[in-house]
Amino acid sequence: MEQLVKTRADAPAGFFAAEAAGLGWLAEARGARIARVIDTGALEIVLERVAEVRPTIEAAEAFGAALAVTHAAGAEAFGAAPPGWEGDIFIGRRAQPAVPRATWGAFYAAQRVEPFVPIAVAAGNLSASGAELVRRVCALIADGVFDDDESPARLHGDLWAGNVLWSPEGVVLIDPAAHGGHRETDLAMLALFGCPFLERILAAYDAAKPLRAGWRERVPLHQLHPLAVHAAGHGPSYGHALVDAAERTLALA
Repeated sequence: MEQLVKTRADAPAGFFAAEAAGLGWLAEARGARIARVIDTGALEIVLERVAEVRPTIEAAEAFGAALAVTHAAGAEAFGAAPPGWEGDIFIGRRAQPAVPRATWGAFYAAQRVEPFVPIAVAAGNLSASGAELVRRVCALIADGVFDDDESPARLHGDLWAGNVLWSPEGVVLIDPAAHGGHRETDLAMLALFGCPFLERILAAYDAAKPLRAGWRERVPLHQLHPLAVHAAGHGPSYGHALVDAAERTLALA
């Protein structure tokens, strides 16, 4: 069995342990395939290496249906970390809170969007006026304008195309920021940077667990999180994209 060793010399406390906890929790859902953890330490994690092949329609459709199963496995609450994990979780190299909340909007605004706004402003990637708009939208989200009756889903939490590996056995997911959230957030992140056969994935997901009416219009709402994360460290283009998503979200309210 081939192994992949990921290391980070400056890893903060719990960095790789949080990743391992997230991978294990997602695997327990028996839905989407998850990279297997072999070992973990303070400065490294050892995973089973995933052999990669070209994406196929068949694998995409199987992944969509399997992801619906993962989401349906649920979570204790919105914002909840994998059971047994306490403290922050990580998206990329950045820490983010994982504090259970009763409603999605209160969690999403305070723990997934707002923490990255001042960082983006300080980096020069988000203007003061843009930050004010994002905060105004966050206030609406926190007030429950977009809350619905969906229960907390078991999210991958960083489901961009780079974390979707196409293996001979089908899609395998890596590098989660796993937590309890709204299932549309994972799907919106899949769409943000493009994913092979995305429409086939979404159609298979919808067939397995139908999405609520208007989900496509709510994509900007659910992309606020990854765009805020990227605005914090990847240039002003993401600050502009964040403002655009905030404007489109405001139009939905």
